[in-house]
Amino acid sequence: MRPKIYLFGDSITEHSFGDGGWGASLAHHFARNADVAIRGYSGYNTRWALMAIDKVFPPPPPATAENGINGGGGGGYEAAPVCVTVFFGANDASLPNRHAAFQHVPIDEYKQNLHSIVSFFKKRWPSTHVILITPPPIDEATRILNAYVKNKSGLPERTNESAGNYAKACVTVASNCGIPVIDLWTKMQQSPDWRTDYLCDGLHLTPGGNEVVFEEVIGKLNELGVTPESLPSELPPFINIDSNDPLTSLSKWSSFMV
Repeated sequence: MRPKIYLFGDSITEHSFGDGGWGASLAHHFARNADVAIRGYSGYNTRWALMAIDKVFPPPPPATAENGINGGGGGGYEAAPVCVTVFFGANDASLPNRHAAFQHVPIDEYKQNLHSIVSFFKKRWPSTHVILITPPPIDEATRILNAYVKNKSGLPERTNESAGNYAKACVTVASNCGIPVIDLWTKMQQSPDWRTDYLCDGLHLTPGGNEVVFEEVIGKLNELGVTPESLPSELPPFINIDSNDPLTSLSKWSSFMV
């Protein structure tokens, strides 16, 4: 089966296959080698993600003689993915006394939820790489102009300080779990024009912001040894196909070849 990379997160993940999206760029990068699959849920926080994770990633069916699972027959069993990115926190960091309070998750619970999500994947797929991604920075002035629910207070539902606290918490969880993390909150603010270059509404990403996420994810995957060159390649290059006898050329090539 073609190797798979899952992207698990909120709206920044759900929208990642849009024009210039970081998920689309990943799919292009691994076009011949892996399927990049979105599991993004706009508005979700870690509390809701943890409640839904068994539905998003259901367990494999039990082994039977008919389906061949664990018996060498193949069946419909899905192999462990190569990698899962976990990209939550922007909604958890919504302030508890503002108009998006319904999305707020206290920071200690956020840390525990992230830890439980990582544990879920490591128990389900011990060989799978899990990469945490922190929430991005927040442009508060622009958020006031782009409230997605009625805002009577005239105040932003998120602040950059709060997002930074959740980003630090995410980094701590990654360290405790011994897994890679992308500190997007810090990385983006290294650019003096991050508010306009990377954010389109004070929270979600511009093409430039998507490019930052893509480059950071690729960098982590490279460190883990997950590259197009390290993964099997599906079907032979066209230059290796005998145009006079293409069927024979294809039959000599297993579905995936290193």
